[in-house]
Amino acid sequence: MRKLITFDWAIKRLLRSKANFDILEGFLSELLKDDIQIVEVLESESNKDAVTDKFNRVDLKIKNSRQEIVLIEIQYDREYDYLQRMFYGVAKTVTEHLSEGQTYAEIVKVISVNILYFDLGQGDDYIYHGETVFTGMHKHDRLQLNEKQKVLFQHTTVSALYPEYYLIKINQFDDIAKDTLDEWIYFLKHEEIKEHFTAKGLQSAREKLDIMKLSPQERAAYARYVEDLHYQASMFQSSYGDGFNDGIKQGIEQGIEQGIEKGIEKGVEKGRQSEKMAIARSLLGILSVDVIAEKTGLSRETIEQLQSD
Repeated sequence: MRKLITFDWAIKRLLRSKANFDILEGFLSELLKDDIQIVEVLESESNKDAVTDKFNRVDLKIKNSRQEIVLIEIQYDREYDYLQRMFYGVAKTVTEHLSEGQTYAEIVKVISVNILYFDLGQGDDYIYHGETVFTGMHKHDRLQLNEKQKVLFQHTTVSALYPEYYLIKINQFDDIAKDTLDEWIYFLKHEEIKEHFTAKGLQSAREKLDIMKLSPQERAAYARYVEDLHYQASMFQSSYGDGFNDGIKQGIEQGIEQGIEKGIEKGVEKGRQSEKMAIARSLLGILSVDVIAEKTGLSRETIEQLQSD
């Protein structure tokens, strides 16, 4: 099975082209259960060219089956405060697209689609959907639009006026494609598309994201990107110190009771193992299990266990 270009690199370099809109349209149509058409790619943080740029967000102006204009954010970050980062991105998008003199009724709908290759929060599912609802504190009823508001906003629910969030926790996916959206998530996790997959946009992705079909210039750029991932792995290894030193300290403290020599030996080994595990966790979703095993010296089974934790 052919390995394809990683989706984050494709978003940054290839999928912004109108000729390749069908790939993102397919993904968003499967996720939102709607017929999505991309109108244009807006200016966003993804316009940065440096490999080490912090953000990889694409702002799309799309049209759905109800002919509404919706702004989609696809964010590809790794941050401890990501939930707040996600909220900030939506708020920024809303304010940037409300011109001076426009009424609040003209605020556009924002859907934030977040592809996550790290564990966020606590939960067993791999796709989470969030929206805003107002619930009565005493009667527990849900606030609804009145008839005039329905005419004004052309919506029937309050939640339809506010941003929606989709969190896709790629590493939580169990690799069993139960529907066409799962087929897309399998691709996002493995950069592979199985022959029998039928999800909208995937066959186009198979053709257009084939590494061997890139131009020489694009192939060279992709090779540099992959090499940078290896460089990041080396940087993680060279930052061995903290976990290593903590392990020595713990070992020495135990050695006071059990023997200084034995304690130092145990501390050194624990530090090495602790740092290797930390490095492996940092590389999950960036490099394959085999490459992580090669870089850290950990067994494939240990790394797969980290993925499932």
